[in-house]
Amino acid sequence: MQDLNLFALYTEKLIVNDIDFFITGSVASIIYGDPRLTHDIDLVLSMSQFKIDNFIKAFPIAEFYCPPSDVIKAEIIRPKNGHFNLIHHETGFKADIYFIGNDEFQIWAMNNRKEIIFLDKKLFIAPPEYVIIKKMEFYREGKSQKHLYDIAAMLKNSKNLIDLDFILERLSKLELLDLWEEIRLL
Repeated sequence: MQDLNLFALYTEKLIVNDIDFFITGSVASIIYGDPRLTHDIDLVLSMSQFKIDNFIKAFPIAEFYCPPSDVIKAEIIRPKNGHFNLIHHETGFKADIYFIGNDEFQIWAMNNRKEIIFLDKKLFIAPPEYVIIKKMEFYREGKSQKHLYDIAAMLKNSKNLIDLDFILERLSKLELLDLWEEIRLL
């Protein structure tokens, strides 16, 4: 797994600036599943337009690529799929930033995020159900096998943390139950 200090480049600044977030994607699947290499961190934020100035101060252009405030504002107010990237100049480590908007599933995930202490650092991670379901959606879109292996590792290593009934209900609505059966055979 990557040096936690790379994650802390982003997470500590969000915590200090009182911006609610959770880690999802590969980093979350690593925490719940098996270690593997990843080149970025996916962060979902619940942030109002009123915190844009604090956000930009937290990620100064001398240290980070950060889009201008008008771009951030446009992404925050999108009802769904608002996002942009931050890149730390010195390391090249990237954060994919997503905003909740009015996405009910992301709102559920924010309300059910898990606080963990990892190597003496506080982190907030998405619920495992969210990570699994999003990875299944991404697999359906792009067919990248890494998503299937991440899910299988999560089911193996964190099965006592996962609400399978919740997953099955959500997958039924998303028409992903056939894929779920394939994954369970891995």
